[in-house]
Amino acid sequence: MPVTKFPIPERYEYQTGFAANLETEAIKGALPIGQNSPQKCPYGLYAEKISGTAFTAPRWENQQTWVYRIIPSAAHSFFEPIPSGNRLKTEFNQIPNQLRWDPFEINADVDWIEGLHMVAGSGDPALKNGVAYYIYGATKSMNEKTAMYDSDGDMLIVPQTGALDIETEMGRLLVRPNEICVIPRGIRYRVNLVNDDPIRGYILELFNGHFQLPELGPIGSNCLANARDFQIPVAAYTHDSKSTWTVVNKFCGQLFTSKQGHTPFDVVAWEGRYYPYKYDLGRFNTIGTISYDHPDPSLNTVLTANSNAHPGTAIADFVIFPPRWLVGEDTFRPPSYHRNCMSEFMGLIEGSYIAKGAGSGGFQAAGASLHNCMSSHGPDAEAFDKASNQELVPVKVGAGSMAFMFESCYMVGVTDWGLKTCQKVQEEYSEESWGGLKDLFTPPDLPPRD
Repeated sequence: MPVTKFPIPERYEYQTGFAANLETEAIKGALPIGQNSPQKCPYGLYAEKISGTAFTAPRWENQQTWVYRIIPSAAHSFFEPIPSGNRLKTEFNQIPNQLRWDPFEINADVDWIEGLHMVAGSGDPALKNGVAYYIYGATKSMNEKTAMYDSDGDMLIVPQTGALDIETEMGRLLVRPNEICVIPRGIRYRVNLVNDDPIRGYILELFNGHFQLPELGPIGSNCLANARDFQIPVAAYTHDSKSTWTVVNKFCGQLFTSKQGHTPFDVVAWEGRYYPYKYDLGRFNTIGTISYDHPDPSLNTVLTANSNAHPGTAIADFVIFPPRWLVGEDTFRPPSYHRNCMSEFMGLIEGSYIAKGAGSGGFQAAGASLHNCMSSHGPDAEAFDKASNQELVPVKVGAGSMAFMFESCYMVGVTDWGLKTCQKVQEEYSEESWGGLKDLFTPPDLPPRD
């Protein structure tokens, strides 16, 4: 910290700045000067606009990018549905039980598209309202002439095992464990493995709006995730107008495919505010108490998507629990027992989490938990006993660890795959976590009542 020491070195260059209006050209002079759509674009390129918000959205939230490419993306065959089962469908079992999953497996001989499995979520992509949570796992790169895009929403990708080498229309990204990546709705991309190492991780899909940095309020103008630390690709194109490419589109939870006679990755230059980006979680500037009590986990929010109807109430928050110092006096330092109107889906990239037991049957890396709206939860019996009796000296927790949470104002349901098919649900989670809590109540001796 404050920068993660990655075992896989960076291989690309980036621009920086969250939500900034950026411009980049792989060939000098490819961007038109002073206008977006000249009669003839430089070098015989085509101008194409990608809009991530309505044209008339307020200027401060309007997201669009002009790309200058060799062949427009409209040049493709009809999309035809392809089988994908129900692994991407928003069909949920709404249950109030606390749930925890053992580490999810990486199935053999699958690529990124085949390795996507929806675990939980709420809402409907057709109405552009809600969220979905996925586990991904793959053992091979996507086919050489295949690209994908998601019409349903923005995807926030959280790698847990293995690095992703992602080719996008706007350029290339290397995304390693302890980094995250956001690929906005509609942006074409292709996922390659690095050194053929298997990949596994988590995805938060946002059906409405886009992620933004949380407001800092009394914190001031710095800390948490700083805008300067978000990395955006630079233009990098391929000139291939003679081979056949397959484009896979996730549309309302169904996969469709079409053919085109050119690469989707032919953008020579672009400018705007709508683009993929990545962020190193090691750069997060954690804020916490230096007096007493346990602050709400909202202090650890990296990215948020606010509900316009209820300011301060998030459709989705991405929250992390990085290495940090605990110094609270006379304080129970793990999170307290609580019931929350928000739903909390947690994952673990590496290490352990302060309020949960680790090891076999515990909260493990590549596993997950879901504590739904108003479902009671908190430290397990072992963590409670330890935190109640430990000496309260300054201590750094989470060294070599990174847990995270997808938090949402929606009541989150679980797919059949997440509840049954994956066979990873810990059936005794509730009893093993809280069944051992003891009655410690010791009332004072009181005089008898008259």
